[in-house]
Amino acid sequence: MSSRTKPSPLAPDTVIGGYRIVRRLSAGGFGIVYLARAADGQQVAIKEYLPASLAARGASELLPRVLPEKLSLYRLGLKSFFEEGRALAQIAHPSVVSVLNFFRENETVYMVMNYLDGDTLQDFIITARDQKGQKVFRESTIRSLFDEVLRGLRIVHQHKMLHLDIKPANIFVTDDNKAVLIDFGAAREVLNKEAHFVRPMYTPGFAAPEMYRRDTALGPWTDIYAVGACIYACMQGYPPNDAPQRQAKDRLPLALTRLRGVYSDHLIEVVKWCMALDPMARPQSVFGLQKELGRLVERRYTRLSMGERVRLQLDLLTSDKKSGRDGGAGVPAA
Repeated sequence: MSSRTKPSPLAPDTVIGGYRIVRRLSAGGFGIVYLARAADGQQVAIKEYLPASLAARGASELLPRVLPEKLSLYRLGLKSFFEEGRALAQIAHPSVVSVLNFFRENETVYMVMNYLDGDTLQDFIITARDQKGQKVFRESTIRSLFDEVLRGLRIVHQHKMLHLDIKPANIFVTDDNKAVLIDFGAAREVLNKEAHFVRPMYTPGFAAPEMYRRDTALGPWTDIYAVGACIYACMQGYPPNDAPQRQAKDRLPLALTRLRGVYSDHLIEVVKWCMALDPMARPQSVFGLQKELGRLVERRYTRLSMGERVRLQLDLLTSDKKSGRDGGAGVPAA
C-alpha cells in the first residue's frame, strides 16, 4: 500500500446511514468530510474516519482496506473518533460545531455535523494579508472573535475534552459572524502517541511543545498555546515558528516587538503569556485567559524609538538570513 495514494472519497449519491452524499468538501491525513443531505433535505457535513497512513480505498469502493499489521492502530483511532463524536454530541454551544449524529458503517465511523456557511479564519487571514494593510486584523476584531472561541473552548474543557488541533483552518467564521470551533483532533492525538508517525498529524506553529513529546501531560494549557498562536497569526498574517524551532532559538519576542505600536502592549503580552514554552507559565484555564483578554485596560501602544527600530531591523536581517522569513510562506492548510 503506497503511502502516497490517498483513499478515494465515497462517490456522489452514495447513501450512508440514511444520508445521501452530495460531494467531497475536504480531505486531510485523518479523514474525509462530505456535504450530504438528510432524508428531509437538510444539508449536513459528514466526517468519515479514514486515516490515509493506515487505510486505502479504491474508487467506487465502500470498505477501507487496512493492512493486518495496522489493524490494531486503525481500531484504536476508530474507538477514539467514536468517543469524540459521542462527547461532542453532548455539547450544545454556538461556538462549538454541533454533532447531530454518529454511526458505524462500512467498517468505519461517520460523524454528522451541522453544515456551516462561511469561511475558515485561515481564508480570512490570507485574504487580509494579501491586501497589504498595516494591520492584518483590527484589534477589536481579534478580541471579539477570540472571546467567542474561548467561550466555546471553555465548554469543551468543562466536558473533560481537549480540542488538540486549534488552528485558523479549524476556526470557522459563519456568514452571520459567529466563530465556531470545528474538526477536533483527540483521535489524531491518540494515534500520534501510539505510533511513531514520521510526519505527525498536527500543524507546525500551532502545536504546543508538549505535543512533540510522548511523556508530557496535555491539558487546557495545550489548547491555550494554540489559541495564542492563532491570535499571533491574526496579527502577523503568518503562523509563528514551530515549537522545536522556538526551543532551539526563540524568535517570538523579536517577531512580537515589530508589532509594537500596531497592536496594544496588552494584546502582545497576552500572546506571549499563551505561547510560553513552559506549559506551567501559560494560563492554566480558559477562564483565566478570558478574564485577562476581556479586562478593561487602558490600551497603551508603545511606539519604537528610531534607535530601537534600527536595532530591530538589524536583528531581523540577521535572523532572517539564518532561518528564512518568520513563519514560512503562509498559514498551513488543514
